[in-house]
Amino acid sequence: MTPTLEIVPSPRPAEAAADRLARAIARVDAHRGGCRLAIPGGSALAVLPYVLKDLPQGTWSRVQLTWVDERCVPASASDSNRGALLRLGLPPPRELLPLWADDDVDPAAAIERFTREFVRSFASGLDVALLGLGEDGHVASLFPGHPALQATGAAVYVPDSPKPPPRRMSLTLPVLRATPLAVMMAQGAGKHAALRRVIRREAGLPTTALPHLVIATDIDSEGESDE
Repeated sequence: MTPTLEIVPSPRPAEAAADRLARAIARVDAHRGGCRLAIPGGSALAVLPYVLKDLPQGTWSRVQLTWVDERCVPASASDSNRGALLRLGLPPPRELLPLWADDDVDPAAAIERFTREFVRSFASGLDVALLGLGEDGHVASLFPGHPALQATGAAVYVPDSPKPPPRRMSLTLPVLRATPLAVMMAQGAGKHAALRRVIRREAGLPTTALPHLVIATDIDSEGESDE
């Protein structure tokens, strides 16, 4: 199947991304009575409160939630993606599966724990992923040119992230590639060069292999082409 890419221009990209994400979650939930969702941290996390506002009542309580990436820090740390979600004070979903838990010490053991639960509770897959976009074109903690892009399995340890902090966990590219829909928020002029590379499907970018990518953005991408 040929990968597809859709640009949703909006002066309020968080709300535009939330609309697409909520529709996808509701569609899966109506079909199966639940939805498997992965989220990032950072500015893209601003999408979630709008998602909850857009979802039919009760849908969020059936969501199984994990993260596309995480820093190897406790949830109380300011740079924890899991902690950032908890600090939003949103209602709890049906399930939370952390990439890095507070009692994790060894990355290999953390991957083993995550993989075991991902297989058992998530049937080794996702229905939809929310992504942010790094200025270098990275998503999750999959950086262009980094060996982690070649990882298989469910999760990979990144000991030397080009962006601090260096120690991270990430879903692997095969997991994201198998996810039917990814919704990305790309906001601000600083992301323009990276967005242009994504739209052009530049070789080596993790987004190039995603089967269906929807990008909500306030960046003027007129004249760009994915051909």
